[in-house]
Amino acid sequence: MRVGLGHDTHRLGENRPLLLGGVRVEHTRGLIGHSDADVVLHAVTDALLGAAGLGDIGDAYPDADPAWRDGDSSLFLRETLARLNRDGWGVVNLDVTIFAQEPKLGPVKAAIRRRLAELVGVDEDCVNVKAKTGEKVGHIGRAEAIACQAVVLIDRPTTFAGERGV
Repeated sequence: MRVGLGHDTHRLGENRPLLLGGVRVEHTRGLIGHSDADVVLHAVTDALLGAAGLGDIGDAYPDADPAWRDGDSSLFLRETLARLNRDGWGVVNLDVTIFAQEPKLGPVKAAIRRRLAELVGVDEDCVNVKAKTGEKVGHIGRAEAIACQAVVLIDRPTTFAGERGV
């Protein structure tokens, strides 16, 4: 078993859709980035890469590469999962915390949870989504940005304890 931690932050700006965990969230502003700037999918992808010892999202999908311009972040997640699966890794569970002063995320947390479970290929009860405000402090609290942290547990289910040296 291995644990990975991922983090991402993007600024909010005009004329962009707000995507969180692959779910479009109604808001007057969206996140600015090279791809679709989905901080949740970026943090989850980063956590998966970290758990498998495969670097980070910037290594795998650099923002200097025009191939990722305005790209769907679910592609990063799907490609990363395929890479882990080829190496025998599977997701056990996922815990995500989204930091946003606005919009209020309570009404969309369940939809984000469902979408993450679908994308990662686990039961919904293996995914948790939390939302926190910035309490009006810092770039999150001033509603200038949204951030996300993700923790993932992966395992090689076909590996026996003796093969891991346990």
